[in-house]
Amino acid sequence: MAPEPNYTDMLSVAVAEARKGLAEGGIPIGAAIFDAAGKLIGSGHNRRVQDGDPATHGETDAFRNAGRQRSYRQLILVTTLAPCWYCSGLVRQFGFGTVVLGESRNFQGGVDWLRSLGVKVIDLDSPECVSLLSEYITAHPEIWNEDIGEE
Repeated sequence: MAPEPNYTDMLSVAVAEARKGLAEGGIPIGAAIFDAAGKLIGSGHNRRVQDGDPATHGETDAFRNAGRQRSYRQLILVTTLAPCWYCSGLVRQFGFGTVVLGESRNFQGGVDWLRSLGVKVIDLDSPECVSLLSEYITAHPEIWNEDIGEE
């Protein structure tokens, strides 16, 4: 049996993406996709503000940057925040077997639904991820509410 990947190291890639998005004036949510051995396949960050594209969440940006894959079942999606329903649908549609969360305090999204489908969800409850997004939400509540579909 293969050793479990170092999820904390994987999360650091997603956090770097989140910080890149924040530096660009966007929402600090980053994501990365790894194979079962821990090799980076693709990464990205929320680009909704920068690109004016409501579909470019961190997970979808990483997904696009990873390119076509024969199968997603053995891949690991790492994201700084629990995926919203839209991104949870992407996990379900393509059959990711594992999702690693930086945190789910600021937003729960579809985490319970993914678990009910048998997706392995690991919540690292990273204080860095919690503060990065909570500070953004406090400073920009209108952009955050738009991102999660709230009025």
